[in-house]
Amino acid sequence: MEQNKIQLPLIAKATILMLFWILLFFVLTEIKNFLYPIFLAALFSYLLYPLAKFLEKHKIPRVIANLISIVIGIAIIYGVVLFIYKNLQKFLIDIPTMEKQAISNLTELLNGLREGLGIDTASGTPVQDSVMNAITSLKSGLSEYLSSTFHTFFAVFIMPVFIFFFLYKRNKIERFIYMLTPKRNHERTDRILERANLVIMKYMTGIAVVVAILAVLNSLGFMIIGLKYAVLWGLIAAMFSFIPYFGTFIGYSIPILIAILTGTSPHLVVSVVIQMIIVVFIEHNLLTPNIVGGYVRISPFIIILSVLFGGAVWGIPGMFLIVPIIAMAKILCDEVPELNAYGYLIGEEGTEEFSLSTGKVKEFFNFRKKKS
Repeated sequence: MEQNKIQLPLIAKATILMLFWILLFFVLTEIKNFLYPIFLAALFSYLLYPLAKFLEKHKIPRVIANLISIVIGIAIIYGVVLFIYKNLQKFLIDIPTMEKQAISNLTELLNGLREGLGIDTASGTPVQDSVMNAITSLKSGLSEYLSSTFHTFFAVFIMPVFIFFFLYKRNKIERFIYMLTPKRNHERTDRILERANLVIMKYMTGIAVVVAILAVLNSLGFMIIGLKYAVLWGLIAAMFSFIPYFGTFIGYSIPILIAILTGTSPHLVVSVVIQMIIVVFIEHNLLTPNIVGGYVRISPFIIILSVLFGGAVWGIPGMFLIVPIIAMAKILCDEVPELNAYGYLIGEEGTEEFSLSTGKVKEFFNFRKKKS
């Protein structure tokens, strides 16, 4: 006897969907300090997995191989974080010595704007008072940020434990997933797991290599330009590249601001902006396509929306975590027939006809030549 399915009106379905997203947003926001270290640990376990697997192949027990991999990975990550923390502290100490140059730069900038816009230069708050207030706010804000960031890293010091268990129990986790699915779906489950593991591992290793290359390029560029604390700003700008599309611009906003406040000439600011444009071109056209590759085939529009949502929920960690999560969701949608429409929606498929390629550009110019 067939069971009658309950048909809900469209407004009821929309209401349920809206309530689901509101509840999900609330839960993720409320327990973010518990959840995002676990998700970060899962991603970093993919990053360390090739090293752990290599050691296991050379007859090293899994426990020892995992510990060696985690020690190497955590030493690099915490070393970089500690370097940034120490140098930011030195920068805070040097802020008072930069005040005079900052006042001079902003005075010249504001006077130029007032003359260009026809504003009376005698009106308004004195530049020196404004700069002093801004520098005081900047210093207190950076101090508070450093304190909270340092405590956050100690709060997620449990991450190595999570990474160890993800690496050590990876086979058990896989068997658990198989146990949850009916036997008739094991073949599909195998494809989903294989694709998801490959995509996340390639994405994590690729993006780590890109960030390392950008750290070197940024630091060398800032040294040549003559920006103070070149390695510090180079590392910070590179680390933000973990965030798609927005990362480079967010990372370079700090060096540009420092160049505006402390530079002895406008050429320093122009040089930093030119370097940012060059780095963005190299990253988007050379590094990311060739190193990360086309494993994460998600629509740029969906990535931008996802990054904004991740930032609203978990801040900077959420902006980094959301892309691998969406990539796994797309794999699931591609493999489950009932979800194929959603996989098509968030993927790059369906826009090939209108995409811009070198072949189409050549064809366009050849057509223009023939027509003329």
